[in-house]
Amino acid sequence: MQRRPGFPARLPGAGTAPPRPAPLASAARAPVAAAPSGVGLDSAAVRARMVQKLAAGGITSAPVLQAMGAVERHRFVDSALVNQAYEDTSLPIGLGQTISKPNVVARMCELLLGAESARSGGLGRVLEIGTGCGYQAAVLSHLAREVYTLERLRGLHDKARHNLRPFRLANVHLLLGDGMLGYAKGAPYAAIIAAAGGDAVPQAWCEQLAVGGRLVAPMALTGGQQMLLVIDKTPHGLKQCVLEPVHFVPLKSGIA
Repeated sequence: MQRRPGFPARLPGAGTAPPRPAPLASAARAPVAAAPSGVGLDSAAVRARMVQKLAAGGITSAPVLQAMGAVERHRFVDSALVNQAYEDTSLPIGLGQTISKPNVVARMCELLLGAESARSGGLGRVLEIGTGCGYQAAVLSHLAREVYTLERLRGLHDKARHNLRPFRLANVHLLLGDGMLGYAKGAPYAAIIAAAGGDAVPQAWCEQLAVGGRLVAPMALTGGQQMLLVIDKTPHGLKQCVLEPVHFVPLKSGIA
């Protein structure tokens, strides 16, 4: 059986050859080193308040709330923005990209857990389009058996690798590549989640989604308004549902 890429990995043609695969482990996580002095000294209490607000705002999934409470968001933002890390706001992470609001991350993760493939024991293999700073991948690592996360911007791919390394997440695989193409070698996926929105969902994503799986992504409708889109893949085809308005960075192709 072919071994799947370890952490981190790069796609062929991304500028360097992929490293030798590392053995996969379970979702167990090693302790993270202590936060730098003056950063996140009271982060557990602040995260607990953030989780309370998420629950009050309508997030009901216990696994999602636990994951949001476990991941230290302040480790994924610039030091100048640490004091805003647990506010319900998106923050810049460089290269014109942002880290999503906590309630958006929680909402999209909760939608993924509503997939048919997740009802019998959680998510299996998940594909994330747009790693960004790595925060959402860290949250997903608590909810899925494996997380494959694609980033097209080398600078952010490297930043995510730096941010995630202290967490030692053996079930997260970082990939540098064109997110619009997905990652066929890891397919089929129980769930696909996108952190960027285009005018249409790439066909590759639908093909790589397992039957019973769910895709959650922003999509621009007529007039340019982005809406949250949920696609379920059934034995009879794709079932689409348009939810609330959202605001994400544009979906782009290629590697930069």
